[in-house]
Amino acid sequence: MSELIVRPAPVPDKDGRLLSVTPASAGWDYVGFEAYRLEPGATLSLETGDREYCLVLLSGKAHIATADGEWRDVGGRMDVFEGTPPYSVYVPAGNRFAVEALTPLELAVCAAPGGEGRASRLIAPADVGAEVRGSGSTQRYIHNILPESEPADSLLVVEVFTPAGHWSSYPPHKHDRDALPDESLLEETYYFRVKPEQGFAVQRVYTDDRSLDETLAVGDGQTVLVPKGYHPVSAPPGYEVYYLNVMAGPERVWRFHNDPDHAWIAKKS
Repeated sequence: MSELIVRPAPVPDKDGRLLSVTPASAGWDYVGFEAYRLEPGATLSLETGDREYCLVLLSGKAHIATADGEWRDVGGRMDVFEGTPPYSVYVPAGNRFAVEALTPLELAVCAAPGGEGRASRLIAPADVGAEVRGSGSTQRYIHNILPESEPADSLLVVEVFTPAGHWSSYPPHKHDRDALPDESLLEETYYFRVKPEQGFAVQRVYTDDRSLDETLAVGDGQTVLVPKGYHPVSAPPGYEVYYLNVMAGPERVWRFHNDPDHAWIAKKS
């Protein structure tokens, strides 16, 4: 069993939590990620402390309140595979949030170190940058939920839709060196959903010296930790693959380095 895969609990805990990644559990310094499934009427509350949060409504609707804002009846898509951007709420450090589910709610709670002084804000679908990357069998669809061009202290959040039979996070790239402007050091989690749900994605995580070299079969609802190395993803024929990426590091900028053996592919895709 790979230590890079975090599997959800068979049923949510009393708070609705299905899985949790903390800096302590992952053995790193920045990224935290939790996935929740809340039934209508269920609530989730948290003090943010010294961390900032991005609450991503993966599916369903909710009321969300923070110390400095309230957004009622937010949410739109009822399934991540509808392909439309989600509603999200950014919550800074030194704040709090409360979520009340109005429908069955799949909620991603993304966290990283933050500083006080920012305001909470709603990130509506119209605020999410959509783009297409790659071509042919490397084409995939991107929603930039919290990119470096939008205010935050550490967090970067993006979701990716990979059609059946396609590759993404491809050509293989990494961001594990604090070597700006060429490469940034960013820890990363991948939260996967697969359609139909009995399917799987394939993700390889490897370093140049192969001290880390794992090929993972990742199921629906599972999370992969990428502490370092290259990390391409493949969606097998017949199965659509969705993943939510959470990244953070010492500098809030995404600069990556392609595997030299495969960098030529970028010129074609």
